[in-house]
Amino acid sequence: MNKVMTRTSRQPGRRPPGRRDIRRPGGTPPRAPAARPPRTARTAPQGGRPPVPALAVRPAGAVRLGPTDVFADRLLAVLSGARPVHSMLRHTAGRAYDDLIRLARRLPLRTRGPRPVVRDVGYFEPREGALEVFARIGAGEQLRALAFRLELGADLRWRCTAVELGGPREPRPADG
Repeated sequence: MNKVMTRTSRQPGRRPPGRRDIRRPGGTPPRAPAARPPRTARTAPQGGRPPVPALAVRPAGAVRLGPTDVFADRLLAVLSGARPVHSMLRHTAGRAYDDLIRLARRLPLRTRGPRPVVRDVGYFEPREGALEVFARIGAGEQLRALAFRLELGADLRWRCTAVELGGPREPRPADG
C-alpha cells in the first residue's frame, strides 16, 4: 500500500511543519556523519603477511593513533574507574581479562585531583603480530607505569593478552 505524505500550508507566526518539539531551541546545525575507516582485505596477500588494519581516517597533518595508543587509553579508563571492566571483554584474550578485573577492583589510577592521562607510550615488537607496550600514566605530580601485550588475531583485530600495573604484584589464584 502506498502512503502519500501531505503538508499543510505554512501559517504566519507558527513553526515550520517539520518541527515537533517546541521546548528545544532551534538553530544548531545537524552533525555531520563520522568518517568511517577504510576497510582492509580479510585475506593475506601473496607475500604472506596480513595487512595491519587502519584505525581511523584523519585529516592530513593530524597524528594517527595506533593500537598501542588506543589500548593505553582504554585501559586507563578502566583502571581509573571512568569505564566498567566489561567494556574490555571483547578486546582481551586469555587471562588478561581476569588480571584486569583483579587490578580494576582496587581502582589503582583513580585520583582526587587532576584526571590521569597517558603521557607517553612505547612498544617492542618481539615477533610479527605481537607488541609489548609500556605507558607512562600521569596525574598531577604522580607518575605510574602500565604494561600490556597486544596480539593480532586471525580476524586482524588487536587484543590485549596481558596487563600489569607498576607496583607490587598480587599473587594469582591457583587454577583448580
